Amino acid sequence: MKKFAVVIAGCGHRDGTEITEAVSTLIALSEAGAEYRVYAPDMQFGVVNPLVGLHERTGEIRNTYAEAARIARGDLHDIKDLKAADFDGLILPGGFGAAMHLCTWAQNGAKCEVQPDVERAVREFYQAEKPIGGICIAPALLARVLGSQKITITLGKNDSITSSEIAKTGAVLEECNVDDFVTDRENRIVTTPAYMFGQAKPHQVFTGIRKAIRELVEMA
Repeated sequence: MKKFAVVIAGCGHRDGTEITEAVSTLIALSEAGAEYRVYAPDMQFGVVNPLVGLHERTGEIRNTYAEAARIARGDLHDIKDLKAADFDGLILPGGFGAAMHLCTWAQNGAKCEVQPDVERAVREFYQAEKPIGGICIAPALLARVLGSQKITITLGKNDSITSSEIAKTGAVLEECNVDDFVTDRENRIVTTPAYMFGQAKPHQVFTGIRKAIRELVEMA
């Protein structure tokens, strides 16, 4: 049975992991007969009002690890303990937690910093030639870490700003529909747009993730 590490960061699309994407990932892995273990970093963050937008802070401080436990049903592990040797593949769902906590893409684009243990894990899986999946905005993090390897990713429909920033990392950006995925078999990278694709519907997001997960399990 294949075993995957799933890395999330908080709970909620505005300041944490996008819930539909994370749950779709876990369901698709289970459906494919794969085991999984969920990891998250332990860090504090300022809560964003999900009813307003990214720039409306509530003044409340929460913890990414405690929030991620809501999605993982309490069965959560510290990202510091993640080792590629224990798994057949790695998956990173999206949400702004991936772009603000796992890395600072939301603030700095191609010049972003990646959380050290997340970067270490991505490099470990890549060097071990084990597949890596990125969902929604998470492929931008993969581009930042592995762009020098000329990996191919998708973020849905390309726009000039996003394309420019991804190009700076060295990664190649392809357009992709929400219910599909892009495979870079040479580098063992599988990505799907999810909610990066405009007004995506939940069933479309699930379909794309399900297809991507099946590809990852087969690749593993």
